[in-house]
Amino acid sequence: MAYRRTEKVARRLAARHDAIIAAARGLAAERGMAAVQVAPVAERAGIAAGTVYRYFPSKSEMVTAIVSAVSTRELAAMRQAADAAPGPLSALAAAVATFAARALVRRRLSWAILAEPVEPEFTPVRMAYRKELAAEIEKRIVAAIAARHLPEQDAALAAAALVGALTEGLIGPLAPHAPDDAAKTRDAAQALTLFALRALGVVDARARGLVVQTPLPTPEEAAA
Repeated sequence: MAYRRTEKVARRLAARHDAIIAAARGLAAERGMAAVQVAPVAERAGIAAGTVYRYFPSKSEMVTAIVSAVSTRELAAMRQAADAAPGPLSALAAAVATFAARALVRRRLSWAILAEPVEPEFTPVRMAYRKELAAEIEKRIVAAIAARHLPEQDAALAAAALVGALTEGLIGPLAPHAPDDAAKTRDAAQALTLFALRALGVVDARARGLVVQTPLPTPEEAAA
């Protein structure tokens, strides 16, 4: 019986932790990281502020947990899409297109996680996410080069440049307004994927074919 009670308590603690993260992520998605404060997070999660402090003694720890949770989910979606592709060049297109589509659907949250001006202590966890994005794209570029689908190039430099270009084009201050329907979201994600493939040296006709054939997540899947 004692073991069962311990297991039940562990599940309850984990559920409360997840509820706090979900509440904080929801506030970030609606109003940015500045809105992620203990009192509104506690209210949204339906718990006392003191309970939030027991899990996250500081806002820094809470923000770190949000970025970690979001980055884990987004990277997993990119890898799943790329791994399901029929070849290395298709995998690269799928990774880029999936990141683009999901960032567009949750643009405010993506901005908060990747680029919103925040306190300096949040920089390391944000940079870790950017590095993981670049590493995932670099891996796909290297595979496509090895298969002779891309010209020889500095894969690490190209991947870093694409992360910067995609971030600015999708969610940065210069980015167009977010698409307001699924068709426009798909068009925007495809346009950025086409740009990425062209930048890496894929001839236009082939790049267009890859982009058209790349399956994109639905808005519901991207927002999940």
